[in-house]
Amino acid sequence: MIGASLIDRKKESKSERLARIREALGRRSIVLIGLMGAGKTAVGRRLAGKLDLPFIDADSEIEAAAGETISEIFAQHGEPYFRQGEARVIARLLHHGPQVLATGGGAYMDAGSRANIKAHGVSVWLKADLDLLMERVSKKQNRPLLKNPDPRGVLERLMGERYPVYATADLTVPTRDDRKEIIAGEVVAALCAHLGVDTIATGATSATTDEVQS
Repeated sequence: MIGASLIDRKKESKSERLARIREALGRRSIVLIGLMGAGKTAVGRRLAGKLDLPFIDADSEIEAAAGETISEIFAQHGEPYFRQGEARVIARLLHHGPQVLATGGGAYMDAGSRANIKAHGVSVWLKADLDLLMERVSKKQNRPLLKNPDPRGVLERLMGERYPVYATADLTVPTRDDRKEIIAGEVVAALCAHLGVDTIATGATSATTDEVQS
């Protein structure tokens, strides 16, 4: 009976703290940024499940609005056209928080989108190293920017260009070759610290101070 009571109290405490995260967010979205292969969609789905929030993938919304895949948009209209549409879609989506919103790798590079995310969200950079990104993106052939004889070189260039901008996000959570559930739990811990909510047990090891930077 004592053990069951303790479990019930822990569940209640976890539920209360999750509710406090949602309360602290208000209408803001949790916006995941990072390079292709960082795990924004997979981690985002698990994060949304933990927080009982809707999950939205910006790339899927762009495709739905355009009636074309992102590869087709790049091929037929070019990257600048795609980026303009991406910025419009993200601006629209940010007015429907709270939610977990996964964005494409180039979305945060747009100054207007960064300002919108700052005004209507909490940005979380899922930071991955080059080897991990290469391992993941090599499994898919739907990355327009990597249709190049030297995809590793392209990723290295993108890291050099984008990582200093990603570093301005509200939170940085390192990602690695681990279960997405673990990474999602570390995002929750980072959010708790950022929002002033007590760190909660999420079924995953909490991130250390060195692993989660705000």
